[in-house]
Amino acid sequence: MTDAFTISDTYVDRVLDASPMTATGFGMTGRDHRWDDFSPAGHDAWVRLWSTTRDELVDHLDDPDPHQSHAARVLVASLDEHLAEHAAGDHLRDLNHIHCPFTRIRDIFDIMDHTTPEGWRAITTRLATIGQPLAGYRATLQRGRDVELVPARRQVASIIEQARTLAGPDSNWHGWVDLARDAGVGDDQLTTLAAAVVSATGEVAAFADWLEHELLPVAPTEDGVGPERYARAVDRYIGDDLDLVETYEWGWQELGDLWDEMAVVAAEIDPDADVSTVIERLETDPDRAAPTPQAFVDFVQARLDEAVTQLDGVHFDLPDKMKTVTVNLAPPGGALGAWYINPSEDFVRPGSVWYSIGDKQAVPLWQEVSTAYHEGFPGHHLQVATVMDRADLLSRAHRMLVWYPGYGEGWALYAERLMDELGYFERPAWRLGMLASHAFRAARVVVDIGCHLDLAIPDHARLHAGERWDFDIAVDYMHRAGLQPLDVATSEVKRYLGWPGQAISYKVGERALLAIRDRLRERDGDDFDLGAFHRAVLDGGALRIDHLRERLLG
Repeated sequence: MTDAFTISDTYVDRVLDASPMTATGFGMTGRDHRWDDFSPAGHDAWVRLWSTTRDELVDHLDDPDPHQSHAARVLVASLDEHLAEHAAGDHLRDLNHIHCPFTRIRDIFDIMDHTTPEGWRAITTRLATIGQPLAGYRATLQRGRDVELVPARRQVASIIEQARTLAGPDSNWHGWVDLARDAGVGDDQLTTLAAAVVSATGEVAAFADWLEHELLPVAPTEDGVGPERYARAVDRYIGDDLDLVETYEWGWQELGDLWDEMAVVAAEIDPDADVSTVIERLETDPDRAAPTPQAFVDFVQARLDEAVTQLDGVHFDLPDKMKTVTVNLAPPGGALGAWYINPSEDFVRPGSVWYSIGDKQAVPLWQEVSTAYHEGFPGHHLQVATVMDRADLLSRAHRMLVWYPGYGEGWALYAERLMDELGYFERPAWRLGMLASHAFRAARVVVDIGCHLDLAIPDHARLHAGERWDFDIAVDYMHRAGLQPLDVATSEVKRYLGWPGQAISYKVGERALLAIRDRLRERDGDDFDLGAFHRAVLDGGALRIDHLRERLLG
């Protein structure tokens, strides 16, 4: 009799066939020359796959084997969320500053093989045929335009700008012939690659023209998505029935508490200066910065290597294949920030942390210790690599395809706090960076919910008390209360407005994990085992918060 794990395996195979880009994301060769179908017909094919797979899984929700029932429950929930998004037409306006088909098409090249002639052959083919996914994507956006489901003007303008950069003279694609030559690619293939670069930049420029002339003029100027769409996003990204007004109020309290604690730590650095003055010094003092981008990479790599070595066998038990995580700089032109990319399923390609630092040369380090633990170890790398290594407990679909930012980002933010509890922010500047990281995420809660639900800024707020949210106020909050450089703050707010509900998942997820830990500690008393708590959180894989709470608390 077919079980949930078998259905999951078949589903993964079908997903990988339908989405060669997903296969590339998992380091699977053989499909790297092909593209996903982003057309309306492609989306309809996904609905058929989701629906048939869901129907096959329903009978296994009550399987007596807990691993089988867990597999069925997790995948059914994920499929239901996909189907709900499609039914609402979200795919028809899926264009935003940081996470949409265009950014996926552009960014897929970053994780392809740049070291062998075979890898460059796949890159060349994808470049030469990039018009295919862009045409399908354009057709889907056109369908949305026809039924008045159009992304916000600010989001369209951002992708136009990004596409112009990718198609312009500063595109990193123009350096690929030299990179391919260094990888041993022959002259004939180099000529084909050069032609593909020219063709691809032309296709991207044409896509930017279409956006500018056809979509931008009809794009709504309103940034917020409203309560209905926002609640759907919260269900998808967090998986919990949040009281959004209560969460908004909690975000303000959390932000205030963090600023109070930052004042205490800043006084350890300079008792005669306020928080902002101390941070300005940390940002501008060359002795507290990595002098070059490569020195920055080396610094982060050393912190991660140290954390793995010191925590393995003490707080976590790591197989050898999970002990490697690399640090990398992303090509210019994308949104600023840091992110993690999973290892390949066989761990031949290790997990990796990526940074987009813009045009910086010297990189201030006071916040980067916290970011390293968040994106790398024991944050996303430990979390994702653990799941990849649990084939005995979790279905393949769960390990590879299911992700909830409330769980995932919540764990990564919790990992920062855990490293503070374990004493790994040994310098006041680095601990201030950790607190600033949390203040940044708390500011996200109030900005994201406030902007999308059009809530008032409370009278007790430190900035803009009693005013209504708009783009400029949101940027000012992320700059002054969230402590981000102005260019990063601007990029961040564009992200929140185009990706509703995702930005709050960090703090909301951490809040949920801490609440579960507190309840277990209260229930178990002296028998509470922190390591067992971490294993239970990680071994269950990415889950909705409501499912995680039920699983750990009963």
